Amino acid sequence: MSLAKYKQKRSFTKSPEPKGGAPSSNALLFVVQKHDARSLHYDFRLEMEGVLKSWAVPKGPSLNPADKRLAMMVEDHPFDYKDFEGIIPEGNYGAGTVIVWDTGTYEPLEPNNGTKKAQNDILLKELEAGSLKFMMHGKKLKGEFALVRTKGMGENSWLLIKHRDKYASEIPVIEKDKSVLSRKTLEQVAASASKKKSSRT
Repeated sequence: MSLAKYKQKRSFTKSPEPKGGAPSSNALLFVVQKHDARSLHYDFRLEMEGVLKSWAVPKGPSLNPADKRLAMMVEDHPFDYKDFEGIIPEGNYGAGTVIVWDTGTYEPLEPNNGTKKAQNDILLKELEAGSLKFMMHGKKLKGEFALVRTKGMGENSWLLIKHRDKYASEIPVIEKDKSVLSRKTLEQVAASASKKKSSRT
């Protein structure tokens, strides 16, 4: 676990992004953030070792098992990033608008004693092996998923895949485009921030 790369890329006097934070729940949390930066993508984050292991998913998650979504693993993010929504100012790494598209809890599919430590240990072992299998309990993402490291595309390249279960669907889940926190779209958050900036000026 290290946030060195995360902190190296950011200036916290210029960006409102969080610096740290420690888990307080007995369950492992996840967050998916919709991020309109240089290109629109979804940041898929899973709590492990007290930080958020993170993947950038260009096309966003899917509930259709036929879809294999490219997910590029990026630097670990601090736990408090799970609540981050707003504007990363121009000139900063990842500049653009961010909303919390989905959030909830998750756990590994491999049988365990139900403790957070046991689940964390399993997930870290699967992460190292390049094949994570887990159950998600989100507001939009539910059921079994897998993250599988691809071969021949670099060690940071993974695929996010929905398993076939009662939550599988061909309806594009990304059409649900509002934040689960503010109930705003990316455009509404950006417009709100622009109004605040204008009023201050």
